[in-house]
Amino acid sequence: MELNTKGRYAVMAMADIAKHALAQGHVAHDSANAIPLSQIAERQNISLAYLEQLFLRLRRAGLVESARGRAGGYRLGRAANEITVADVMLAVEEDHRMTRCTGDASVPCHGAERCLTHGLWDALGDEIGAFFARVTLQDVVCGKLGRQAGFSGPAKLPEAAQAADRA
Repeated sequence: MELNTKGRYAVMAMADIAKHALAQGHVAHDSANAIPLSQIAERQNISLAYLEQLFLRLRRAGLVESARGRAGGYRLGRAANEITVADVMLAVEEDHRMTRCTGDASVPCHGAERCLTHGLWDALGDEIGAFFARVTLQDVVCGKLGRQAGFSGPAKLPEAAQAADRA
């Protein structure tokens, strides 16, 4: 699975706002100077026009607030530890579904029935969604993306599989 640019860029931009607000010693959602999209676009190497489209959705979802005027731009709508990656992805309508089907149980994804591996990909999509729901922007900015965020690392092979692997 590969996330499309909407989700990746939205998370990158939101993390940028959180990082720069924290670096300036401000709570990310206080009345501190807002960050212009042009600065985020330059730092993250994202098209300004594309960011403008994303930030319309993020603002509608209440994840960012806009400020007008000379010191205008955007700031987080809530504290960085209260905004999850899932919140951002949902706001820009990014999907983490791993199957090609619509997700509607009454609609088959392969011919007249569900594909053989549908349950596997569906479960993986659920795990990805649960991970995104546990990770906050503050986790991203502070680099707390290991076990602290609920990620346990790669699955350990059963002992028999490890022995077969060594043979």
